Amino acid sequence: MAGIKEIAEEAGVSTATVSRALRGFQHVNDATRAKIMAAAEKLNYPITPNQGRNNLGRTNSVGIVAPYISRWYFAQVISGAEQALREAGLDLLLYNFSQMKGRERLFQHQLLKGRVDALIVISLPPTEEEFDSMLNLGIPVSLVGMHHKNCSSVAIDDVAASRTATQHLVNQGHKNIALMSGRPDDPFNFSVPQDRRKGFMQVLAENGLEWEPSREVHGDFTMNTASRAMDDLLARPNRPTAIFCESDEMAFGAMQAARRHGLKVPEDISIMGFDGHEMAEYSDLTTIEQPVQLMGEMAAWSIMERLRKPSAEPHSLILPTTLVVRNSTRRLSPSEN
Repeated sequence: MAGIKEIAEEAGVSTATVSRALRGFQHVNDATRAKIMAAAEKLNYPITPNQGRNNLGRTNSVGIVAPYISRWYFAQVISGAEQALREAGLDLLLYNFSQMKGRERLFQHQLLKGRVDALIVISLPPTEEEFDSMLNLGIPVSLVGMHHKNCSSVAIDDVAASRTATQHLVNQGHKNIALMSGRPDDPFNFSVPQDRRKGFMQVLAENGLEWEPSREVHGDFTMNTASRAMDDLLARPNRPTAIFCESDEMAFGAMQAARRHGLKVPEDISIMGFDGHEMAEYSDLTTIEQPVQLMGEMAAWSIMERLRKPSAEPHSLILPTTLVVRNSTRRLSPSEN
């Protein structure tokens, strides 16, 4: 699909001028604006009702709600959404908060009302009251990493993907498998850690493998916390032969701690990640790869579709994941269990 770069080339102007014209800014002369709109129409560029006009009460902005912006997953989703929105001449307003008071202000409209034309919410499961509050804004809402019947959404099947990861370790002969999960007192009540833990437990049960709670440590989805959690796990008796980390960043921390304890990966312990972080390839990490940037792009596209056609029905998408086998996991011989 054509973007503002192609329109700029067709109209013989800069991309900045195209962006200003499509967003209805006044400091573009009428002749240039007409030339840009003609180029956009020729290239079948999807002009939303607020583009080229600024008298409809539109803001030309889309809000993105994320509890974190520095963590890899959220940064990748935001990057994908930002690229798609920028190509459409729309601005992005990022709402980030680390405390529940900020969450309350956000969902009580104090930070949203009249400021955005649409909203993308990333992996932050709102309560039903918060959902009602968002929907009462009267703007399109798209979710990433979760689903709701009244909103468009794009996600992966975390339970199924976690099952694939765990089954990979079982198929390699591992019976004593540890789990590195999120924090047990998660204030945001994220569904992803729960779903990935659920898939892990299902596979253990189906294969007749007994679970010992002492094999679970909490890495909080960060490398530093995961490294300390791995120190704790490796100090316990009956060291596991493998560990499933619910994120690649936690797997990197686990690998760091294993080296610190004089252990080799995968000779002494196999480590399995989840996400498809770009550093996974360089770390030779076996992982479950998910299309994170694409989820951000698709959330943005669904928002733009709803802006063009307000009567369009919201739709939910489940994107596939891929098991990528590298050299952080290995097959055990029968004598090693």
